[in-house]
Amino acid sequence: MSIVGLLTFANFNDVKAQDAPNAEGTEQIEATDEAVAEEAVVATEEAETVAAAADDTKSFHQMLKEKYIQGGAGWMTPVLLCLIFGMALIIERILYLNMASTNVKKLLEGIEDNVKGGNYEGAKELCRNTRGPVASIFYQGLDRVDQGLENVEKAVTSYGGVQMARLENNLTWIGLFIALAPSFGFLGTVVGMVQAFDDIETAGDISPTVVAGGMKVALLTTIFGLITAIILQIFYNYILTKIESLVDQMEDGSISLMDILVKYHK
Repeated sequence: MSIVGLLTFANFNDVKAQDAPNAEGTEQIEATDEAVAEEAVVATEEAETVAAAADDTKSFHQMLKEKYIQGGAGWMTPVLLCLIFGMALIIERILYLNMASTNVKKLLEGIEDNVKGGNYEGAKELCRNTRGPVASIFYQGLDRVDQGLENVEKAVTSYGGVQMARLENNLTWIGLFIALAPSFGFLGTVVGMVQAFDDIETAGDISPTVVAGGMKVALLTTIFGLITAIILQIFYNYILTKIESLVDQMEDGSISLMDILVKYHK
């Protein structure tokens, strides 16, 4: 019996000694699995964050395209055409007015040097080679210097009015597009409201899902119409400022030209 008991105890110790490493290995495997799972969760969260950031950072062109489609091409297209045609005319006017700018002081100094020596042809040639409405007005005045200073003054005044009309060319059309853009937007708003009430009447319910489509059309067309009008109005006022500056140059230059002719004309 004692021998059997010793053998049984020895076998029990061997089994216990073998189970201990196995338990430790199992714990290590479980710890490794948990670490891998945590890394997978972190990676998934990072991927979701990147995807959300990508959605939030849509390009302006994509957002504009989405809103254009949501607003309805039938009402957004007229507003877009107002913006395109209005900006085309604005760019043309800005380029024209920038090219029409003249260094009036330098031009008057050159004219005075020529007139002082009686070289009126040289003064006219200087005006021909100088761009801008001021030089054109000076040329018309110098071209009639032989007819007397009174005729020179009349020519300068008359041709100044012609040049001013040229500076204001196409402003009427720009003003028309400024007025049309919000008008189309408000018209889209009214149509959208009518559509919303039709949907309410058809569904017999005033739930948000019923009226959302019509209200979206109404709001988006109004927003785009007002934005278009604001953009065009800003550039329109800039053009008016440029025209006023050029008109002041023409008036001051014309007075200075008459002073030069009175001083040196014989």
